[in-house]
Amino acid sequence: MSNATPFASLMKRIGFSAWSHGVALSGVVAIAATFVAEHYGGPKYLYALLMGMAFHHLSQVDRYSAGIEFAAKKLVRFGVALLGLRIMLSDLQDLGWLGVFALISGLVLTIGFGMWMAKRLQLPRSLGLLSGGGTAICGISATLALSATMPPSKEVEEMTLLTAIGIAAFSTVAMVLYPVLVVALSLTQAEAGLFLGGAIHDVAQVVGAGYIISPDVADSATLAKMFRVAMLMPLVIVFSLAFSRARSDSAGLGNVAKKPGLIPGFLVVFVALAVLNNVVELPKQAVGFLSDLSGWCLVISIAALGVKTSLQKLSELGWRPIILLASEALFIASWMLGMVFLMRQFS
Repeated sequence: MSNATPFASLMKRIGFSAWSHGVALSGVVAIAATFVAEHYGGPKYLYALLMGMAFHHLSQVDRYSAGIEFAAKKLVRFGVALLGLRIMLSDLQDLGWLGVFALISGLVLTIGFGMWMAKRLQLPRSLGLLSGGGTAICGISATLALSATMPPSKEVEEMTLLTAIGIAAFSTVAMVLYPVLVVALSLTQAEAGLFLGGAIHDVAQVVGAGYIISPDVADSATLAKMFRVAMLMPLVIVFSLAFSRARSDSAGLGNVAKKPGLIPGFLVVFVALAVLNNVVELPKQAVGFLSDLSGWCLVISIAALGVKTSLQKLSELGWRPIILLASEALFIASWMLGMVFLMRQFS
């Protein structure tokens, strides 16, 4: 008779034993990155990427490879699905119709600019879409969400990692430099909040930049930023529909069992949670726990993506991706600053 417990048997049937080592490795890297970020400052996603790269050699070891693949491709979808709990549509009337227009148009134009620049620089279309979307919405979280809607490929993985590194770097630079620009231009609290919330990539850096000036500016900037985060839902739906045929092709059209649906399951959960969170008052403890769980899933996934990626191969991509990401950051900052001055004319 087998001595395995029912739980152990279940884990074996779903393949847990095959990917446990890789997931554990990615989890340890994620914990280390989070510890460094919380105690010494800086973006934990960037730390997770760079630390993960140090263990790239383990991605070629059989006992780790399956788990690393699971964390990089499957766990990210679970984390993205739970991001729906971050979408709140209340209190957005404080932005005003011009503020809403500035943020929505900035999103659309930045993605279009990213695709245009990628073509000019002879870079993959996927990099233009991911970098434009990540820059326009909420940084690395948006990049992972948009990447999950694309057909899985080595190119998409490399472009996702490259975008995540670039966004983390430029967002940190923006957090330091943009408050100086706000003071130099003598922007009001509302103007500063709209500019910082509309131009900086990641939520944490938006809050940090706002507090450099004042708590009131931080509140205004966070409001603008959360509207951009809310735009993640419709954009992920658009990406999912646009890449549905490509996902079907990559899964193999000849095998009906492998053919994915028009809309991925994780996206259905994402939308359902976003709607539920806005029509029903969910328990704060439950929302807080699931939001934290989402964050851990994403940082573990980005750590796994780092483990999968060779720094040498990444460096072979050259200077063009840096130009692309820098130009996108400058584009959305210039757009938001221009909209701020235009809004002055209507106030």
